[in-house]
Amino acid sequence: MSHSSLSALVQEARTTGTLSGLPDGHLINGLRLPSQNGGRMETIDPGTGKAFATFAAGDAADIDAAVAAAQAALTGPWRALTPAQRGRLLLQIATLIRSHGERLAVVESLDSGKTLTEALGDIAGAAATFEYYAGACDKHHGDSIPLGENYLAYTINEPVGVTAHIIPWNYPLSSAARGIAPALAAGCTVVAKPAEQTPLTALMLADICLEAGLPPGVCNVVTGTGRQAGAALVRHPGVHHISFTGSVPTGIDVMQGAAPNVTRLVLELGGKSPVVVLADCDIDAAVSNVLGGIYENAGQICSAGSRLVIDRTIHADFVERLVKRASAMTLGHGLRRPDMGAVNSLPHLEKIAGYVERARARGVSVRCGGQRTSDPETGQGWFYQPTILDQLTPDDEAIREEIFGPVLCVQTFSDLDEAVALANGTDFGLVAGIFTRDFSRAHQLARRIDAGQVYINEYFAGGVSVPFGGNRKSGFGREKGLEALRSYSKLKSVAARISCPEPP
Repeated sequence: MSHSSLSALVQEARTTGTLSGLPDGHLINGLRLPSQNGGRMETIDPGTGKAFATFAAGDAADIDAAVAAAQAALTGPWRALTPAQRGRLLLQIATLIRSHGERLAVVESLDSGKTLTEALGDIAGAAATFEYYAGACDKHHGDSIPLGENYLAYTINEPVGVTAHIIPWNYPLSSAARGIAPALAAGCTVVAKPAEQTPLTALMLADICLEAGLPPGVCNVVTGTGRQAGAALVRHPGVHHISFTGSVPTGIDVMQGAAPNVTRLVLELGGKSPVVVLADCDIDAAVSNVLGGIYENAGQICSAGSRLVIDRTIHADFVERLVKRASAMTLGHGLRRPDMGAVNSLPHLEKIAGYVERARARGVSVRCGGQRTSDPETGQGWFYQPTILDQLTPDDEAIREEIFGPVLCVQTFSDLDEAVALANGTDFGLVAGIFTRDFSRAHQLARRIDAGQVYINEYFAGGVSVPFGGNRKSGFGREKGLEALRSYSKLKSVAARISCPEPP
């Protein structure tokens, strides 16, 4: 990566408050288009609280056009490509993401508020996702079924059809890639609706897909609000599969909207993930992982390690170490690469602050942070201090509900049974972390904790090859890994008698 090019982009953004040449229209059937109703919206830099670009605000008419383009593309040149040819296109998309990576990262930081370091990591992850599914295209095959010598039986994986992707604001490009890459690998077409807070990198990704040689109509992006554009996409009868990442209430709305058309769903919803720390753990490693698990992206991660469930014999020393390091974290505009960037929006900042203020009013111990703040250089933006709420009870609001911010909630246990009960003590089941030197106990806990993914001795371990998704109110279905290809495929079984009985 060219450091001088990245420096120039950062300088332009910091000097002008924006970047030139940002996409501002939908990408439908290979064309950049305004909304049919002429609507426009602003996107705001959370690090300043100021708008830095405008974009098209679509509605049902734009969704209709995008779905029609995706339907037509299913029977066009895209269908004629072999799996290996699709794989080469996806590999080219990965290459182009990397070549445009500096610009994508700066735009992602401006749009979401995350630090440039985090954004660069997200862009690298998006490229790796397309690279992974490029290699999987020609390996996604069916099975033969032994029915005896007089029969031939086999299964075929066929593309499910037009896929809808409702993309969240916390990881705009990463989440887009996580759904779009396996959908394309399976031979589907795509209509994506990015969050209205962070529309730009999804539009840039659609441009990259065209640049790579993807036929027009295969990957379409419509921007706008969830109410106007997202709901129309979910309810569209021409959509065959929906991938949604977001909150539980909105996920319920998506299920209800999809039900009349019996549309298939993958839902990745909220989390209140426990990090279970046993007394025999590597303390230094566990402290670092707990900090990263809750304060990366200002805690705005569905799988954030938002609950520390710790052996009470090491609780005091462990939390003291956390407080010292959390209190020393730097905050500021993401392009300056602080330890932690801004919260995505003012309403979300107010939501986070409300949880902490109510906890303080209940007498909960706020060990550090607990206050709104701003960029120390400019006095602008939406920031919240890294916060630790200590010794919470299982029924506390801050334990049971997803705060989705830089707020760590601490619970203590005396034995493994209590640790499991606390870990499983919410309505969520997305991920869990375990820190111990005893691998027998680690894997016992991994079996007993109800979560879609368990990390042992490294929070956020794994990557694109490891399936990801939740249980209970954290949703259902799996993204990532080869499991995602199954989400975007429909299985056809064929059984034939190949030996006819002799005529009488």
